[in-house]
Amino acid sequence: MTQIGTDGFNGHWINDPVHRAFLENDAHAQLAFYRKALRADGAYDVLAIDGTPIAGSAQQLHNTTRMVHSYALASLWGAKRHDDMIDAGMAFLWNQHRDTTHGGYVYGLKDGAIVDDKKLAYGHVFVLLAGSSAKNIGHPDADRLIIDAAEVLDTRFWDDDAGLFFDEFNRDWSPFSTYRGYNANMHGVEALLAAYEATGESLFLIRAGRILSFFMETIAPSHDWRLPEHYTPNWTPDLTYQGDPMFRPRGTTPGHSFELGRLYLQYWDLAGRKDDGSVDRARSLIETALNDAWVEGGGFVYTLDYSGAPQVTDRYWWPLTEAIGAMVSLIKLDGRDDDEAWYRRLWQAASDLFIDHENGGWFHEVDANGKPAEKQFIGKPDHYHAIQADLFPLDQRLTRLFT
Repeated sequence: MTQIGTDGFNGHWINDPVHRAFLENDAHAQLAFYRKALRADGAYDVLAIDGTPIAGSAQQLHNTTRMVHSYALASLWGAKRHDDMIDAGMAFLWNQHRDTTHGGYVYGLKDGAIVDDKKLAYGHVFVLLAGSSAKNIGHPDADRLIIDAAEVLDTRFWDDDAGLFFDEFNRDWSPFSTYRGYNANMHGVEALLAAYEATGESLFLIRAGRILSFFMETIAPSHDWRLPEHYTPNWTPDLTYQGDPMFRPRGTTPGHSFELGRLYLQYWDLAGRKDDGSVDRARSLIETALNDAWVEGGGFVYTLDYSGAPQVTDRYWWPLTEAIGAMVSLIKLDGRDDDEAWYRRLWQAASDLFIDHENGGWFHEVDANGKPAEKQFIGKPDHYHAIQADLFPLDQRLTRLFT
C-alpha cells in the first residue's frame, strides 16, 4: 500500500518527509503521464485512462492553456525536461487558437480546423493564466500573450459598471446570450492574481478585488455561504437556470467554494493582509462546502441545492483537489487542528479513490462503489487541478501564505 504520510507525525503533513516524498512522486508521475499528449505537430491529444491518445478528440482552449500552466508551475517548482510541453502549448495558442480575423481566441480545434468558434470568458481568462505562468519561468513569448489576452478581456469581456466579466459571444463578438456566470469570474480572479504577480500591474489586482467583493461580501453571506452559479443580466442570482451538466449545472458547486476561498486568501495576502474579516469569510465559505458535500466513503458530491442538500452526487477528482488547495492555504495561515485533520482525510481519499498508482495521473470520476468511471469525463483530459494539489503543499511560492 502506498504510504501517503506518517500517521504519528507531530505536526503538519506538509512538513512530513514521507508525505512530501509522496507528493513529489505523484507530481512526477503526472508530468510523465501527460507528456504522452504531445503530438509531432505540436498539438495535444486527449488521453485515455491508460495514456493512449483518444482518436478524433478536439483540442479545447481550456485544455491547451491548462497544460501550459501546469507544466510552467512544475518548472517553477523545479521539475526539469518539460520545456517542449510549454513551448508547444504557447505556440498553439498564438498560431492556432488566436483569431487573427476577429481577435480573441477560438475555443475548439481539430486537425487544424475550427470546430467551436465561440468566444468565452472562461477560455480567455485561462489564456491570461497561461501567459502569466509562462512569464514566471521566463518564457520568451509570455509578454505578447499576456498583452493580447488582457486587451481582449478589457475591451470585450469586462463590465466596468458591475466589476465582473461577461461570459460569451459569437466569433465576431456579436452576442448570442445574456447569460452571466460565476465560473468564468472565479477563474478570472485566478488569472488576474497570476497576472498581477507576474507583471506588477495594479489594475489586475484591483479587478480581482472587485470580482471577489461581489461574490464574497455580497452573494455568499446572503446565501448562507453557498455560491449560486448563474445570474441574470443585472447580476441577480438565477436559481432556476440549468445548462451544461458539467460547466453550468443547477444549484451550487462546492468545489468552486474551495477554489474561491483559496483565491480570496491569496488576494488578501497580496493586497496587504488587512484586518477586514477576509480570513473569516474565506473560512466560512470553505468550511460550509466541506460540511455540506463530503461523502463518507471519500470525495465530494458535485452539486448541492440552495439549502445545501446533495443534488448531483457523482464524485469527481477536481473538487477534492481544490479542497486540498484550500486546506493548504489555511494550514499555512494558522494551522488549526481541524484543518490538518481535513488535509489528511482528503489525501487518504485521493490515494484510495482517484490517484492512478499504476499509470499515473488521476481518475477523473468514480462510481457509487468508488471504482473509476467515465460517465461525464472520457479519459484524463488534463492535470491542472491534480498537479496543483501536489505542488501547493510543496512550494510556498505557489500559495504565498506563511505560518
